[in-house]
Amino acid sequence: MATDTPAIVELTKENFAQSIDGHPFAVVDFWAPWCGPCRAFAPVFAAAAARHPDVLFAKVNTEEQQELAAHFHIGSIPMLMIFRDNIIVFAQPGAVSGGALDEVLAAAHTLDMDVVRSEASAQETEVRAKRA
Repeated sequence: MATDTPAIVELTKENFAQSIDGHPFAVVDFWAPWCGPCRAFAPVFAAAAARHPDVLFAKVNTEEQQELAAHFHIGSIPMLMIFRDNIIVFAQPGAVSGGALDEVLAAAHTLDMDVVRSEASAQETEVRAKRA
């Protein structure tokens, strides 16, 4: 889905890592062209991108990028994910209003990433212990 907002990056398997890695704050919308709620959410997403130029806004067409959709276990669309320092700090299916999106972005901005990294590390250690 083409957008009029140049601030929104179309992500593919080839450019996903280079676009997200090292970016301090990224918001990704997983969508499909046939999805009515996805099409309805697109202008809300574009408006948020215009209001938050410091944030990377990106879209993944799940029809064209099935490998990415599978990697992130996308079962419902639209699916909104927020990455802070390459860590998913928010993931929610369904379209949200502009106000709700702004609230989620504000909450994600205030996260203490040292705490988030510590919690992610602890979860990873726990998963490894269960596998052993």
